Amino acid sequence: MQVKIRRIFSKLNNHYGLQKWWPARSSFEVMVGAILTQNTAWTNVEKAIQALRKHSVLSPYKICLLPHNDLAALVRPSGYFNQKAKRLKILSDWFISRGGLRGLKKIETLQLRSELLLLHGIGPETADDMLLYALERPVFVIDAYTRRLFSRCGLIVGDEGYDFLRLSVEQSLKSNIHDMKEFHALIVTHAKEHCQKKPVCKACALIGVCNFYKQKKKEAQIEF
Repeated sequence: MQVKIRRIFSKLNNHYGLQKWWPARSSFEVMVGAILTQNTAWTNVEKAIQALRKHSVLSPYKICLLPHNDLAALVRPSGYFNQKAKRLKILSDWFISRGGLRGLKKIETLQLRSELLLLHGIGPETADDMLLYALERPVFVIDAYTRRLFSRCGLIVGDEGYDFLRLSVEQSLKSNIHDMKEFHALIVTHAKEHCQKKPVCKACALIGVCNFYKQKKKEAQIEF
């Protein structure tokens, strides 16, 4: 499994090049974005982030002080705005209580992950987005795109647990933070361009390692 994961990473990296994800001006902004991107497209997140910037409230202190309804109105483009406003306030309060970014840097990764998962509305994917991209911790993010790609490449059958997949990638990439950031971003890019729900196999960089493609080719059900 680890050999194939590294091979997939290499092929995607060679095909798409450097991704430089996550686009943000600060670590806290990444954490805000990780909540706003829940159940919505990134284009909607960008609109909400721009609104927070425009009103100069993209900081934990200002989010805590901002009335709930005002915050919800600003993040409305991201959907589920009342829910996300509540989550942003909880995150901001925790961020401040732990001494901000300087304080968080002193906390061991497993403890930090445990604390994030205890916050309302933050599950493993959101927590790991924050850990990897905002806090520079060697924790890989498993999302629906990753599961789809791994399944089609024959790495998983579909019922594997989140942490099993996360640890498999971390071990494969030797916990290299840069590589894990790039791999996650590459998977997202590839899933949008080729490994969609209805796959676009033509010119796919992973044809040589994709079990799904090989099976469909054998059945002569796709065009080449």
